[in-house]
Amino acid sequence: MSKFENYYVLSICKTLLICGLVLYLCTIFFFNDSNHFASSHLFSSLKSTISCPFTTQTTSISSTNISHIIFGLLGSQKAWHHRKSYIESWWRPNITKGHLLLDVPPQGDDLLSWSLNSPPYRISDNVSKLLKETNHVEPRVLRMVHGIMEVVREVHEGVRWIIMGDDDSVFFVDNMVDILAQYDHTKHYYFGGHSEYILSNYWYSFNQAFGGAGIIMSYPLAKEFAKNVMSCLKRYAHLRSADRTTMNCIADIGVNLSPLQGIHQIDLRGDISGFLSYHPKSLLTSLHHFDMVDPIFPSMDRVKSVFHLQKVAKYDQSRMLQQTICHKKSSNWTFSVSWGYSAHIYEKIMPRSWIQRPIETFKAWQPSPNPPYYMFDVRSPSWDPCEAPHVFFFKSVEKTQRGEIVTTYTRAWPRAIGACLSSGNFSAEYVSEIHVYSPTTKRIQIDKCECCDMIHEAGSNKADIKYRECKINEIIA
Repeated sequence: MSKFENYYVLSICKTLLICGLVLYLCTIFFFNDSNHFASSHLFSSLKSTISCPFTTQTTSISSTNISHIIFGLLGSQKAWHHRKSYIESWWRPNITKGHLLLDVPPQGDDLLSWSLNSPPYRISDNVSKLLKETNHVEPRVLRMVHGIMEVVREVHEGVRWIIMGDDDSVFFVDNMVDILAQYDHTKHYYFGGHSEYILSNYWYSFNQAFGGAGIIMSYPLAKEFAKNVMSCLKRYAHLRSADRTTMNCIADIGVNLSPLQGIHQIDLRGDISGFLSYHPKSLLTSLHHFDMVDPIFPSMDRVKSVFHLQKVAKYDQSRMLQQTICHKKSSNWTFSVSWGYSAHIYEKIMPRSWIQRPIETFKAWQPSPNPPYYMFDVRSPSWDPCEAPHVFFFKSVEKTQRGEIVTTYTRAWPRAIGACLSSGNFSAEYVSEIHVYSPTTKRIQIDKCECCDMIHEAGSNKADIKYRECKINEIIA
């Protein structure tokens, strides 16, 4: 555009602006004089008329709560006899919505009188009939994938999210609600977690949600999935993995996985205390495969362990398993707390970059001759007194009169390998109990871990840890 053309356009704009202003002032004078209109009304109407065409009008949406979520739990009649306690540890009768899908009607005296603390049950659709329609190679896969549609068709008004899981999983519902409240439920979302065992992701897919620990779909996606489930089951009738089939069906709709770190498939074996004591900085939402690992608390069986964990979850789920680190520099001790589960004392000042790696107390899901085994960094158990922690486990929880939550952790066993000589020979062997004081306020948006102060008098068998927000430029080392 030439200079002349620029000048011409500017002149026209100035003329129009002046004319508009004169007309506006005259209109105000006229209406004020005749008492027909208030100038403020006219101005507000003009503002709405000339608003920017690119501005979108947003309507306020109530925050997501537990009533907006439906659970679909897949189980078998045979396993429910011993697995129902896992679900009953977190299920809230008349509050949590959803149901258990059983393969056959319940049998046995313990199931015929259905527990009010369990989810209501439904019987899965006739798998034999579905096999004929789809020509699928695996009845179990067919039942699990088709189960999503069976849950959706019973959905009541107001549902925003569908969560599918297995009957040997423990969910932390408050954290799930807080996470999902951050997303627009009218959009298409597919949430889930990876397997901890790297080869499981390689064998199936790094883009799938491992469903035992929870597959989460926004309701619009779940409805679309249910509408197309039969054609999808025919299309992938050769697949023997329900999770991969579900992923493919969702991918064909045009939606990909959004991973959540707090969903744990627990594709591990044995003692997973090392894994639970060094949780990633994210809200804990689920733990799967309780039948496949050791009880998570010493001297308790699996059922008692699950209820013990849920006992502290009733006080504050936002801090569950969150790792907090502080130091007692006068004795060169490092404290690492996995809130609500365990506390460790190291007889050396350790940086967070080292201490946040889980101790490999567990084994891989399947034997494999060569690493890598896991989707996360680990460190090997050590008999070095400077690297091996004194281990404490959660014992009790209560609220103080000052409005704090205090969790108590007691020593699991004597470490009995001597003191760390290189850091001054300050043994922590005599410490038998740790009290952790934390605020009652939630920490949903976790951009940075909390810090803490350690209070301990030399020779005392008890230590107090007080949580606080980290100071500016505070280095946890």
